Amino acid sequence: MTSTTPGTRPRVFSGIQPSGAVHLGNYLGALRNWVSMQHDTDAVYCVVDLHALTLPKEPGEVAQGTLDIARILLALGLDPQRCVFFVQSHVHEHAELGWLMQTVASYGELSRMTQFKDKSARSSGFISAGLFTYPALQAADILLYDTEVVPVGDDQRQHIELARDVALRFNARYGDTFVIPEHRIPVAGARVMDLQHPENKMSKSVDSPQGTINLLDAPQEIEKKVKRAVTDNDGEVRYDPADKPGVSNLLSILAAVTDGDPEQLAGQYQQYGPLKADVAAALIALVEPIQARLAQLDDATVRAELALGAERATAIAAPVMDRAKRACGLLV
Repeated sequence: MTSTTPGTRPRVFSGIQPSGAVHLGNYLGALRNWVSMQHDTDAVYCVVDLHALTLPKEPGEVAQGTLDIARILLALGLDPQRCVFFVQSHVHEHAELGWLMQTVASYGELSRMTQFKDKSARSSGFISAGLFTYPALQAADILLYDTEVVPVGDDQRQHIELARDVALRFNARYGDTFVIPEHRIPVAGARVMDLQHPENKMSKSVDSPQGTINLLDAPQEIEKKVKRAVTDNDGEVRYDPADKPGVSNLLSILAAVTDGDPEQLAGQYQQYGPLKADVAAALIALVEPIQARLAQLDDATVRAELALGAERATAIAAPVMDRAKRACGLLV
C-alpha cells in the first residue's frame, strides 16, 4: 500500500516498555529524538505495556511503570498537542491486529528472532508463548497507524524487517491493506557507554549501578558517578574509542549534551579531573529542568493526557483494523 500523500509529514511510530528507570543512554540515544521528531513528523508514541507482560511481573508493577514512564516522557518534552501519545492496552486494536499478524507470520520467522533467543536463554525456567510471538504484536503496533518510518536502533532491525514481511504477505494474500514501513536509525542518536565498563553500552542492568546515569539521579549522585568513571593511567585526554574507551565515552557524553564535537572538546583538556567536572556539570544542567517539570506532573494530569492520546490513537487505528478485517474476510 502506498504511503501518505506527497508533501505531508511522514507518519512515525515508536514505542517504549514501562520497565526500569530512564537512563542517559535512553535519552541521548532515542528519547531526545522523540521530542525533536514531534515537530516535523506525524508522530505516534506508545507505552507498550502489553509487551512488558512477556516476562513475569508482580500485580500492579506494569501499571505503575506505565505512569512513571509517561510522566518522564512528558517531562522530557513530549507535547500531546504535537504528537499522539498513549498506552498500548488502551487501544484494543493492538491486541486484535496482533492476532491477525500471528496468522501470517511463520513459526520459522519467529524462531529466528535473536532477541527471543537471548531473553529465553537468560530465563530462569518459565518462557511464555508471548515472548515468542511478541514480534507479531510489534508488527501490529506499527502497521495500525499506516506508519512509514520506524526510528529504532540497529538491534531492532530484525523486528522491523518482520513487520515489513508480514505486511507484504498480508497484502499479497488479501489485497492492498497495509503501508510498508521503513526502518531508520536516527542519525543524531548518541552511543553512551557504561561509566564503569566503557566497553559496554549503558543499560538498566543492576550489574553496574555506578556505571549508569539515571535521569532521576540527584546532582550529588551524578557527580559521584562521573568522578568515579573509569579512564586509564596515561593521563592524556584524547578521543580514541578503541584505545581510550573510558575517556572517549566522557567526551562523547559531553559532546552529546552540549552539541559539541568530542575530538574538538578533547583539545580543551590536559587532565581528567576538569573533564569529569565539566561532564558532571553538563549532566546536572540537563536533568535539573527535567526533574523540575516531573515534580509538577501528578498522576491525574498524566492519566488525562494518556486518555486523550488513546482517543486520538483509536481514531487512526480503528479504520485500519476494519480495513484488515474486511480484507481477510471476517464478518464485519
